[in-house]
Amino acid sequence: MTTSLMPVVFVPHGGGPMPLLGDANHLELTRFMQSLAADLPLPEAIVVITAHWEEEVVSITHSAAPGMMYDYYGFPSESYEFSYPAPGNPSLAKYIQKLLGDKNIDARLDNQRAYDHGTFVPLMLSYPAADIPVVQLSLLSSLDPSMHIAIGKALAPLREQGVLIIGSGMSFHNMRAFFSGDPAVKGKSESFDNWLTETLCASSLTNQDREQRLCAWASAPQGRFCHPREEHLLPLHVCWGAASQGSPVAEQNFNGLLFNTAISGYLWR
Repeated sequence: MTTSLMPVVFVPHGGGPMPLLGDANHLELTRFMQSLAADLPLPEAIVVITAHWEEEVVSITHSAAPGMMYDYYGFPSESYEFSYPAPGNPSLAKYIQKLLGDKNIDARLDNQRAYDHGTFVPLMLSYPAADIPVVQLSLLSSLDPSMHIAIGKALAPLREQGVLIIGSGMSFHNMRAFFSGDPAVKGKSESFDNWLTETLCASSLTNQDREQRLCAWASAPQGRFCHPREEHLLPLHVCWGAASQGSPVAEQNFNGLLFNTAISGYLWR
């Protein structure tokens, strides 16, 4: 048990395994993930909400030793040999199921699910020793922003128990725009990034303001352009829900360019 709240972190995890391959476009983001743990207390366990897993009900890895899921295509052979042998934590998984159930959120335990790249890419860089237990959570396939905030609120007690909550996604995720070469993309991504940072970091906003804005993210400046489909944004909603009752004002702990688009990471202490 810990006497203080563990932080909550939203991490932009980059494109597939590229942060692990030394890709030049990812160097800034890779350095950020490599330095992340130094800015955080040592967790007793890590819970990752990954953009790469969607289910009809919240699903939770329950295996004591999850395997690896190389859920990307067309990369060098070494990309399919990465290993992150961090143990699972079945008792924590059951406790998470109970926390969700206490808030009338259906959840199931999954004994088969492996670590997808939304989990193992940032953790290989941030916690390379792979000696901290990890539990991975799915998104809901409904992609309902209010439900993902509610999931985060249900997870909030984990912060009192030394558990680091990580949302792994991207603050910008329009695959066509990443590689389009269109000079207008940078400005569009910056418009949404500025709105998102104001929503999460402006001390003038109330919790109600933040929640309303996050639920209406699609009407934000360039919202739908930056997220034609919102699965990479919703881990952030879970993070905000988990942080909202303790430290609702975030720090923008990363801001950079990836393929000429603005991306950000956020930290709640």
